[in-house]
Amino acid sequence: MSDDKPVLLVDFAFRRELARKVEGNLASFCYQCGACAGDCPAAAYDPAFNPRQIMLQVLYGDAESLLGPGSPLWLCTNCYSCHERCPQEVKPVEVIISLKNMLADRGFAPAAAERVIETFESTGRTVPPSPAIDKQRAKFGLPPLPEVPIEEIAAILRPDGENGAAR
Repeated sequence: MSDDKPVLLVDFAFRRELARKVEGNLASFCYQCGACAGDCPAAAYDPAFNPRQIMLQVLYGDAESLLGPGSPLWLCTNCYSCHERCPQEVKPVEVIISLKNMLADRGFAPAAAERVIETFESTGRTVPPSPAIDKQRAKFGLPPLPEVPIEEIAAILRPDGENGAAR
């Protein structure tokens, strides 16, 4: 028997880092059935995105492929179809959202995500307040949006001892 295949070393440090961010070690329960990919709109749109493949990379601890520039993780629409279909309740979308957060922490967020982050940091909302929003809310009989305690949000986002928001 030939040993021509490279040895795959699992990066357990990456898996532990991810487990701290998402309800423990959910990915370990994935048995690669592929149910998550069956109804995934992002996978149908772009073959570079495959939740089953992403979960396999997580199982291997393949941070290099998942958390670098050009990662396909941003293609996920957060529709939760994979969550609903998973027979093991692994919650692939929660794993992917955590991976996106790790990407952003490493400075690999698309410009649109950066704009949402900046808007949230300055207004406490992910969509900038506007008269159009107020008009739509009034049309549906909804009260005006309450004020956002931006100082509290800034304190939560600020790491201990720093004046700037954490990203």
